Amino acid sequence: MESDQKNFMAASFAFFQRTLRQAGPAASAGYTLIGAVIFLGLGGWLLDKWLMTSPWFLIGGLLLGVIVGFYELAKVVWRK
Repeated sequence: MESDQKNFMAASFAFFQRTLRQAGPAASAGYTLIGAVIFLGLGGWLLDKWLMTSPWFLIGGLLLGVIVGFYELAKVVWRK
């Protein structure tokens, strides 16, 4: 009985580890998407503040962030 429970736990942990290893690249691409939008949006906002050009650099930064983020996501999805 004790041995069956240990085998079950070992198999469960092995499955969980394998699942995490497979999901790692997709999670990384998702974080890259979020980071690119935030970083480039913030950069655009700062340029707007500095140059007094209201929303134009913010919009450009956000769009560029989305493009870069989805490019990284596409690289992960179509890698195989």
